[in-house]
Amino acid sequence: MVDHAMPRKLWEHKDIQSTEMYRFMQDINAAQGTKIENFHGLYEYSIRNRSTFYAQLFDWANIIHEGSYSTVVDEAAPIDSVPHWFSGVRLNWAENIIYSRGASDAKDYNGVRGKENEKTAITAIREGNTDKCNISWSELRHDVSRLATALSARGLQEGDRVVAIGANSYSTMLVFLATTWLGAIFTSASTDMGFAFFDDAAVYNGRTWDLREKMTGTINGLRICSNFSKLIAIPRFDQPLDVSSIAEAETWSSFLGSSAATHGPKAPPFARIPFHAPFLICYSSGTTGIPKAIVHTVGGLILNVTKEERLHHRTSADTIALQFTTTSWIMYVLQVAGLLMGARLVLYDGSPMLPDKKVLVEILDEQRVTKFGTSPRWLSELAVSHVNPRDIVNLDSVQVVTSTGMPLADHLFEWVYDAAFPPHVQLINMSGGTDIAGCFGTGNPLTPVFVGGAQGPSLGVPIAIYDASSSGSVGSPVALGTSGELVATAAFVNMPCFFWGDSAGSSPAPAAPPGSRYHSSYFARFDHVWTHGDFCIIHPKTRNIHFMGRADGVLNPSGVRFGSSEIYAVIDAYFSDRITDSLCVGQRRRTDLDESVMLFVLMRNGQTLRKNLVKDIKAAIAKELSKRHVPKYIFEMPELPITVNHKKVELPVKQIVSGQPVQLSGTLLNPRSLEYFRQFVQVEKLGSSSSKL
Repeated sequence: MVDHAMPRKLWEHKDIQSTEMYRFMQDINAAQGTKIENFHGLYEYSIRNRSTFYAQLFDWANIIHEGSYSTVVDEAAPIDSVPHWFSGVRLNWAENIIYSRGASDAKDYNGVRGKENEKTAITAIREGNTDKCNISWSELRHDVSRLATALSARGLQEGDRVVAIGANSYSTMLVFLATTWLGAIFTSASTDMGFAFFDDAAVYNGRTWDLREKMTGTINGLRICSNFSKLIAIPRFDQPLDVSSIAEAETWSSFLGSSAATHGPKAPPFARIPFHAPFLICYSSGTTGIPKAIVHTVGGLILNVTKEERLHHRTSADTIALQFTTTSWIMYVLQVAGLLMGARLVLYDGSPMLPDKKVLVEILDEQRVTKFGTSPRWLSELAVSHVNPRDIVNLDSVQVVTSTGMPLADHLFEWVYDAAFPPHVQLINMSGGTDIAGCFGTGNPLTPVFVGGAQGPSLGVPIAIYDASSSGSVGSPVALGTSGELVATAAFVNMPCFFWGDSAGSSPAPAAPPGSRYHSSYFARFDHVWTHGDFCIIHPKTRNIHFMGRADGVLNPSGVRFGSSEIYAVIDAYFSDRITDSLCVGQRRRTDLDESVMLFVLMRNGQTLRKNLVKDIKAAIAKELSKRHVPKYIFEMPELPITVNHKKVELPVKQIVSGQPVQLSGTLLNPRSLEYFRQFVQVEKLGSSSSKL
């Protein structure tokens, strides 16, 4: 439940006119004769004049490309027809990355730029390893070129698939860039590919895992793919593990050192592919069924991340960016995209809590990081432990902190400014997803940061909040301050082109026809509208977008609709010293006349859920929200079900406690944890609502 009163203002830019977003706004005014004065006016212009807006954005972005376009997009085409953008333009992801505007002159990138070529592009840091690996732009170009040459010599071509199963390391990035150099499609997990690059070991939480057994299992599974070529073992340490006994495996050094790679012709030319061509497959972190294999276009992703990074997040060639992520999360791709702006990336491979909770904080100071990407969970853990970063190190360099992965509780907004970071830091709470490789809600430098929600929408993405209780296929927008489903009402440039293996395939026909998985994922709820699945509310005074949980997990006892994140916020604010996490779902079995709210809590070590704590939890929820928000049942759970990206899992638990069949997804990190919840189908037989079972 969002308070409609004016929230506390935490930050505002001291010199708005110095920002790229402001200058871009003035460029539009000069070119179009408009008089846009603020972010809200700029956003309205961007969604009402999509072709003009994106054309100016394309020219301003200075993207390396060939060809020209006569039409930006057919604005009359419905969103579910997935219209093509900038037809006639061809470009390459790797070329734009390694010859970015910040690294060298894009118009003369074959020339030697002296010291500028020795500017550090990447700093790689590994858990428990004090040695830092600094890679210059010239070294990056050399190493990517060498791997692209080796891949080309082995026959990799445009449209082939390459997978990397590896850490957030320099080697994994080389695979990403070398693959796309040749116009091939990169993915961090796949069952249909030409080459697979696989780390031979993993390090996390102070432990080392030998991955050779997983290599063997992967190869056995891939033998059904007629076009599978080779598994390349990437050494995780200085001394590679022996993979000679693994059939169809080859060492990284052997692959790079082959005669074709060492003595063959110079690197092949960049394969410039159509703007709307596929270059990346990402996988949803859905928790039921097979994960969606979401295919993104090369042009759509380049243009969108340039917009979001340069305009919304103020990323430039002076930026030093650290994003904590794994390679299986969309934030990995968006991290790499920082190179498009010429930023220096700090790649961290390991646990954010070892050797202690200060590890990332100390890296921020050591590397003079200016932009730090993290999650509400990391912020919460530090807040509970009274680890205040600004009391430990000098954080004067940090300008932007981004948070994503789940809704950010109001008390963490205040903790960031009251205790954690210097007051000049802009906190950007953003939400979007793998589906669009970008944001629906994000930050901007033109409006203040208030407690709660995202500052506003992403430019050029037409969003609305629709009535979630509507039973028809024609949606209706709700008034400001009213909760509902987040939708996009018209096409935007970073929509996926199709789902791999979907019924529509990669044909130029409509990519989301009725009956396809693409259509059922986003367009089945409302006619010709993208329904993203988030339950949201737009604050009537700040216009901030508050994300309150997934729409399929909305709680609805006695007709009162609210998001699970509202309950989580109360738990985090009042009980985080005793409760490490929580899971809130609705139970409605076939014979139930109403929905019951169930709250499961994961206790901290040494803590137990007792009756007095249950009473306190219910009292706090009643006070902060309302009596109608109070869960009917509160139980202690032994383990929190999460995805491989460490997102808590609600929908399967909701289905289980409601007695519904559940088809589990391979994205669950700990699927056995769901067995605990099956007993709650007959919750009345369990006795006290505060039972520990």
